[in-house]
Parts: sequence; C-alpha cells; structure tokens
Amino acid sequence: ITCPGVLLKDKQELYLSVFVLGQYKKTECVPAVFPLSFQEKLVFEKAFANIVDPGDLVKLLEFDTAVLELIQLVPPVGKVLATYEENTRDFLFPDPKLTHGHRGLEREILMKRSPFFTGIAPKLRFSTISLISDSLLSSGRSHIQ
Repeated sequence: ITCPGVLLKDKQELYLSVFVLGQYKKTECVPAVFPLSFQEKLVFEKAFANIVDPGDLVKLLEFDTAVLELIQLVPPVGKVLATYEENTRDFLFPDPKLTHGHRGLEREILMKRSPFFTGIAPKLRFSTISLISDSLLSSGRSHIQ
C-alpha cells in the first residue's frame, strides 16, 4: 500500500482485513510507515451447492460484496483508515486492464479514505488468482467449488 507524503500521527501497527465469499481474514501487522508491505497469500474457499453452470456462479458473485479495510491498532478497538468495496465477481475476475509484475498480473486500486485519515487516498497493489472446480457431493449432486 502506497501513500506518498503521508505520515501517520498514530504509530500503532496496521493490518489489512479482507472479507470475501462470507469469510474474513487479515494480514499480519506491519509498522505504521508508508509504503506498507504485506507479503502474504490469503486463501478463500467456498463450495456452492446446487450450482452446476459457471454462468449461474457469476450471477451469484455479482450480488456478493468483497470488502478490504486498512486498520490501525489504535485502542480500544482499532481505527479503519481506508476501505475498498466491490462486487465479488469484479474483484475476483477483473477487466483485462492489468499490469504485468514479477509475480504475475497485478492490480492497483485506490481505497476510500475514512474521516480518521488525512492526506491522499492509499493505493493498494495486489493480485488475485481464482480457481473454479467441479466436485461431487456425497448425495450425488454436482456443485462448483
């Protein structure tokens, strides 16, 4: 996460929380100095029962929301500094406007600043990889995972 010229008043560590497919995960904490570097892989898995057509899965993902939050560990509960929300379909399967990095396709997004955050909006650089596979339930019905 980059945010040129911004110095954080509070010095407590920060982490990125990610909510995708009804699951919440967060990164390890990093020092409160930009640029922030989270070198982690967050894995989200979900089985969708009664879905046999990938087109139906795409429609379902359009009604789900992926939420990313940059949070600083300011007592008592932490302070949300910036957020990003997008429907899960577009988050997992973005348009082909991607840049090639040394680890594959990378995306850059601007997060929305909270009232607690002064300065320009933080820019998040990340990549996603999605895998859709068929599997059989024990009852014999197929579904997409």
